[in-house]
Amino acid sequence: MNIKNDFPILENGITYLDSGATTQKPIQVINAVEKYYKTINANPHRGAYSLSIEATEAYENTRTKIAKFINAKSREEIIFSKNATESLNLIAYSYGMENLKKDDEIVISIMEHHSNLVPWQKVAKATSSRLNYMYINDEFEIPDEEIEKKITDKTKIVGITHVSNVLGTINNIEKIIKYAHKKGSIVIVDGSQSIPHMKIDVQKLNADFFVFSGHKMFAPLGIGVLYGKKELLNQMTPFLMGGDMIEYVYEQETTFAPLPNKFEAGTQNVGGVIGLGSAIDYIENIGYDKIKEIEEEIVNYAVQELRKLDYLELYLTPNNKNHSGVISFNIKGVHPHDVASILDSEGVCVRSGNHCAQPLMRYLGIDSTCRASFYIYNTKEDVDKLVNSLNKAYDMFKKYIKQ
Repeated sequence: MNIKNDFPILENGITYLDSGATTQKPIQVINAVEKYYKTINANPHRGAYSLSIEATEAYENTRTKIAKFINAKSREEIIFSKNATESLNLIAYSYGMENLKKDDEIVISIMEHHSNLVPWQKVAKATSSRLNYMYINDEFEIPDEEIEKKITDKTKIVGITHVSNVLGTINNIEKIIKYAHKKGSIVIVDGSQSIPHMKIDVQKLNADFFVFSGHKMFAPLGIGVLYGKKELLNQMTPFLMGGDMIEYVYEQETTFAPLPNKFEAGTQNVGGVIGLGSAIDYIENIGYDKIKEIEEEIVNYAVQELRKLDYLELYLTPNNKNHSGVISFNIKGVHPHDVASILDSEGVCVRSGNHCAQPLMRYLGIDSTCRASFYIYNTKEDVDKLVNSLNKAYDMFKKYIKQ
C-alpha cells in the first residue's frame, strides 16, 4: 500500500510535515468534489426540481454518515460549520452567553488553541464569570491533581483540546469529562487534532460538545462539524440568522427551524460537505488501526532520530507516551522562522511560529517553535530528509549561536 500515490500534490517530491495545520487531499476526495460541481450543483433544501433534490440528498446523507462515524445518537446532533473555530464560537455565543452568570467559572487548559480560548475570554467578561486554567507539568501533561483542583462546584463549562496542536500531548479527556460532569459542568472537546488519527465515539466519551475541522482529515478547506447533545442544542438559540434556519417570519417576530437547520444559516459549503463525506470514506477504507500502525512507526522513528541531534530542544512527553503525530522543536539559539526557511529551501515543509497558542508558549518560556506534524502519507524517507535539512541549517547558523 503506497498511500502517497493517492496525493497528487506530493508527486513533486516535497516532504510535507504540516498536516496539523492542513492535510493534503487524496485524489478520491478531489474527484468527489469535482463530480458534485459537475453533476448535481444546486442549493439544498431550496428547490422542488430534481437537481436541488439530489444536492439535498447528498448533503443530508453526509450528515448521516458523520453521525455514524462518531457514533452520535442522532443525525440532528450534527451541525455543519466552516471549521472548528466557528463551531467553538457558536457554542460560546449560543450556550456560554446564555447560561453563565456572575461568579460562575469556565475552565480550559493552558494548551488550548486560541479558538478555544479567546471566545471564553469574551464570554467571561460579558457574563462576569471567571476564566481559569489547568496547567501542565514538566512532562507536558495535565496532572490529575490539576484537574481536581481547577474543576470545582462553581465550574459550569470545561473546554479541552483532545490533542495539543503544539505538544502532541493526548489529554485524558475521559477523566476530565467524568470529573466535570460530577461537578455539574458541561464539557466541550476540541477534536481537531484527534479525529484524523483515532476513532471517536462521542457517546462513549460522553462529551457534551465535540468539534472538528474537515481540512485536518483530508477534506477541503472551509468545512467543519459541531456535534452537540440534542437536549443542549434544542435549548440553545442561534447566533447567525437568515436562510435555512428560519421556520416562519412575521413583521415583528420569527420562529426558528428545528435541528439541525436551526444552526445552519444561509447557503452552506455543500461541496465541502461532499468532500468531507469522501474523506471519511477514505479514512474508513484504510481503517484507524492501520492509521495508528503507520503513524506510530513514523513518529517513533522521527523522535528517535531527532533525539540524536544535541543542538535540538524537543517539546514532547517522555518516551513518546500519550503522544500524537506532532513534534515541536527548536535549534537552540536560532529563530524558528529562520530554520523553517532553510528547511523549505530543501523541500521540507514545517510550520514555525506560536501555532495559535501564545499563552502556552508564554507558559513554556519561549516565543515560538518549529513544528513537524505527520500523517499517513509520510515515510521514514521524509524523516531522513528532515534530519538532513536540520543538519544543514545548524551548520549554517552554528558560528552565530552563543554558547
